[in-house]
Amino acid sequence: MKLIIGLGNPGKLYEHTRHNIGFDIIDVLANKWGTPLNQMKFNGMYASVHRPEGKVILLKPLTYMNLSGECVRPLMDYFDINVEDIVVIYDDLDLETGKLRLRQKGSAGGHNGIKSLIQHLGTQEFDRIRVGVSRPPAGMKVADYVLSKFSKEDAPVVEEAIQKSCNAVEAALSQKFLDVMNQFNGA
Repeated sequence: MKLIIGLGNPGKLYEHTRHNIGFDIIDVLANKWGTPLNQMKFNGMYASVHRPEGKVILLKPLTYMNLSGECVRPLMDYFDINVEDIVVIYDDLDLETGKLRLRQKGSAGGHNGIKSLIQHLGTQEFDRIRVGVSRPPAGMKVADYVLSKFSKEDAPVVEEAIQKSCNAVEAALSQKFLDVMNQFNGA
């Protein structure tokens, strides 16, 4: 069983903001796979889907970004999912908007959602898809920037990044993540 986790914040106020790109990708996958996220457990909204590659759970933690691990760890325990079988999707300020970077491990790099996951999982070694949102313009606070929506100019690049992320998730269901990294990093 695989667990695909999109990080974000719950509520209308945060919909389609830079910080919620993980939620947006989970929504696109759920729609593509014809499975609504209509189940709740451990303060997370999720869907289970049976695919040719096996059972997959799509998850949006509703704990707010900084407490994501409080949802993910108990859900993993409940469904008996190993850390090797998760993929976490989230925004990254250090990547140009729309760029993807897939990694198998690493520090939180200042991302509070990843800090929470590392704390609750007890490891930095889990597969991740980082989606670039770029740095804020000079004088703008990081928090205000990541909680704002993408510009209309960025919309096509963001849509392409969402589609590539979905493709990467689907590839990760049947391939080694290292092979998926080689295929999608720099693409």
